[in-house]
Amino acid sequence: MSIAQGFAAAIGNTPLIRLHALSESTGCDVLGKAEFMNPGGSVKDRTALGIIEAAERSGALRPGGTVVEGTAGNTGIAIAHLCLARGYRAIIVMPDNQSPEKYLALEALGAELHRVKAVAYADPNHYQRVAARLAASTPGAIWADQFDNTANRDSHYASTGPEILRDTAGHIDAFVAATGTGGTLGGTARYLKERLPDVAIVLADPQGSALYRWVTAGELAATGPGSITEGIGIGRVTANLQGTPIDRAVHIADTDAVRAVYFSLWAEGLFLGSASGVNIAAAEQVARELGPGHTVVTILCDGGQKYQSRLYSRDWLAGKGLLEAAERGRSEADAVRGRRSA
Repeated sequence: MSIAQGFAAAIGNTPLIRLHALSESTGCDVLGKAEFMNPGGSVKDRTALGIIEAAERSGALRPGGTVVEGTAGNTGIAIAHLCLARGYRAIIVMPDNQSPEKYLALEALGAELHRVKAVAYADPNHYQRVAARLAASTPGAIWADQFDNTANRDSHYASTGPEILRDTAGHIDAFVAATGTGGTLGGTARYLKERLPDVAIVLADPQGSALYRWVTAGELAATGPGSITEGIGIGRVTANLQGTPIDRAVHIADTDAVRAVYFSLWAEGLFLGSASGVNIAAAEQVARELGPGHTVVTILCDGGQKYQSRLYSRDWLAGKGLLEAAERGRSEADAVRGRRSA
């Protein structure tokens, strides 16, 4: 038995889960890296740990110091966990349009929470800019700056990429991931491409994000209306994303993401968030395009617990015009289960 020495030591080494229904229907091995199994519940545990340890090594973060961050939630939750474990204070700035469960989690973890109006990045009251000002005005504080602090992608280069290569024994044809800060995609893609030059790196982009057009047409322009997804999709190229070896991008509408979430729940027993739905829908598309016999890996970013009042609410889905997509995902999963029991 392995004993992890504290919260931080339990981060990483998450398993790859074979998505049986998608693998069987596409003829590929479609694998999801179970980042919801990190102790803080998301892929952002790796980001937070990488940023905090880099700040500790540089001397910027000292005992009793403060970590300030602007976040859609998961990075803030990870920072709050680590701050409790290491004796730091956490100040978290979030836009006011995120899932209520995230605010409750941060308050339970003792973070000082600032909710600000959701505005464009150019606005001085954007949550990232507010976090930067708070860090500058707080003695002994650092700004985590997950979007442009490349300690973020370095953490995935050092852990996520090597774990995927190890657990697939190097047999991987495509790595598919959505991106917000650029850290997961930026670090993992760099590691895999250096060792497997032929692996396809595919950016999965939700509706409303500008990165699909950036990859496919060289311009930052939003594709479709804003998305229900949280923490992914962006209108700029971050320092973490800059220079990432991306081969192609796929655009995923909210209807496809929600269908994938509910299909995964009822066919695979996986209770996941909306960003995972984007990744799974994109991985399925890539697998079908590659054809049978290939291996496609994606990221299962976080669990569904933080989205119960939204993504898993029939009333909320109906209000967003997405209930039919959820029901389609379940009916498709019911068909799969029916074939298994026949």
